[in-house]
Amino acid sequence: MKPIALKASLVNILGNTALFIIKISAGLLSGSIALLSDAMNSLNDIAASFATFYCMKVSAKSADEEHPFGHARAEPIAGIVIAILAGILGFEIIRESIGRFIQPRETTIGAFALSVPVITILVKTVMARYFKRAGEEANSPALAATAVDSMMDVIVSGAALVGILGVKLGYPTLDPIAGIVISLWIIFTGYKIGTENIDYLMGRAPDKEMIKRIKELAEQSDGVVGSNTLRAHYVGNFIHVEIHIEVDGNLSTDASHTICENVRKTLITIPQVDEAFIHIDPV
Repeated sequence: MKPIALKASLVNILGNTALFIIKISAGLLSGSIALLSDAMNSLNDIAASFATFYCMKVSAKSADEEHPFGHARAEPIAGIVIAILAGILGFEIIRESIGRFIQPRETTIGAFALSVPVITILVKTVMARYFKRAGEEANSPALAATAVDSMMDVIVSGAALVGILGVKLGYPTLDPIAGIVISLWIIFTGYKIGTENIDYLMGRAPDKEMIKRIKELAEQSDGVVGSNTLRAHYVGNFIHVEIHIEVDGNLSTDASHTICENVRKTLITIPQVDEAFIHIDPV
């Protein structure tokens, strides 16, 4: 595992654990369903953190006889685990929030309860920026998903703050309403993360800009006079490329092979490209 990815994973686990402890304490002391919902969101984040750490560790393993193209598909699996946990948690919070409408419970909001969402908003904003940068450096969809999830947590904690402020100002129904809003956001976030990582596992093609970049780099290599077929797809979070390059038909086999190898070496300099398969078409 890359050092930046390892460090980010540990920050994620420790940060979410600390936030869960203060949120659950504030939620139990105040009785606020909004704060308890936010605490459960952090509990989901902890589980997702461990899943991300494990899958990133697996994905970093070298290729072997049973997995000739490596273990890169392990990282998108972490994203799908996060999505499933988010869906389960979201529906459970909806159920509890609706129960609070039917049978209201006493809620006491003090300074500690009010401070927890504010602390969470500040901490999660910093974490989201850090994970976004780390995900780009490590080319990790799991860390990219974690960055998105952290920004969603900022909105979730904002909803929790609105809910408990409503109770403090004499509008107790805002608390379960905030709980429902939080749960819907958790479900939506899980859906987005899940669909993105399913695309990785299904071998989705890269975007048009990446395809254009690959084609241009191949055609700029010495000895290449053009290209006619280009296919690329994700294997986990990395791209495999298959391209047909056109070379002078009068070249020797050895010279054509050299051109082929140079194109391959050029293409795998792109951080997202893990492997390139080059086919030579003499013209």
